[in-house]
Amino acid sequence: MSDSFQQAVPSSFESYLAQSANALFLALDERDNHTQQHCDRVSILACEIGTACGFSQKELSVLAVGARFHDIGKIGIPDYVLLKPGPLTTAEWEVMKMHPAKGERLFRNTLHPYASEIATVIRHHHERFDGSGYPDGLSGDHIPLASRILGLADIYDAMATTRPYHRARTHREIMDFLLEEDGTRIDPDVFACFHNIIEHSPARVA
Repeated sequence: MSDSFQQAVPSSFESYLAQSANALFLALDERDNHTQQHCDRVSILACEIGTACGFSQKELSVLAVGARFHDIGKIGIPDYVLLKPGPLTTAEWEVMKMHPAKGERLFRNTLHPYASEIATVIRHHHERFDGSGYPDGLSGDHIPLASRILGLADIYDAMATTRPYHRARTHREIMDFLLEEDGTRIDPDVFACFHNIIEHSPARVA
């Protein structure tokens, strides 16, 4: 676990993350080694946005753990899709889109005291404000606020890092993209909180 992630996650959950459920995350990291750093960065940024949105300590704890484990469902995605070094076909993309629901099921079966709430955050982190996301096509306030925050943090970090199928974008390029998605893919209130913190965030890229 990185030092930056330990600083971001509320201390009451540090002991939990050192226990058995973290083995799920380590198992995923063995298959897809960029995942640990990605999830750490997303967790830091999500907690910053959550704080700007006025989250309580408990809400931040749920958000932090949900962000840490948001991609855990990728354990159930076949290697030919998960590790493909290029764009996915339509059929492969349908397989990849199963990972939030798989992640929900995995985390709901942990012994975490907030397992149900965290599992729900994980399930809905790819929903979109306009209802065009997955797995349930939820829209607006029907999407849990923590999931809306997590989804935005996930988009920012995914665009900021190099993947086999795209180059890393600059901060300005990402912000231009997000501005176009504000109010459609992205909750405008969440985006406003994000906009207030990103320029001075450790998650900001050049």
